[in-house]
Amino acid sequence: MASDIGGDSRHRAIQGRGVYVISVAAELAGMHPQTLRVYERRGLLEPNRTGGGSRRYSEHDLERLRRIAELTDAGLNIEGVRRVIELEAELTELRAQLEQERELARLREKEIHRQYRRDLVPLSQAVVHVKSVQIRR
Repeated sequence: MASDIGGDSRHRAIQGRGVYVISVAAELAGMHPQTLRVYERRGLLEPNRTGGGSRRYSEHDLERLRRIAELTDAGLNIEGVRRVIELEAELTELRAQLEQERELARLREKEIHRQYRRDLVPLSQAVVHVKSVQIRR
């Protein structure tokens, strides 16, 4: 299982590494290279840069470009697209936090139940004395 985790992080690293020049990225995203430059200027995209300053786009950048295209095709302007992407990122982060809190609550609940079990006395060890009592009416 540890190899799966390492493989997953390597996959994310590869996905985030800028490998495509602007013309290839634009073609893969179905856009004009100038559109990619506009999105970068507007803060929707941050491609990696080489030492010489050339843009290099990653798989993550291509996914974002496809999402931008979906939103603009749905009628959103650039500012609307920016806001939707920000809200989606915030929602993803909040869902991850919520899942962490749920897991923490499950662990706390298990610990509480373990403590309850220690406090219980097995029935075979319990001494019960019953005294008969008459009730007068």
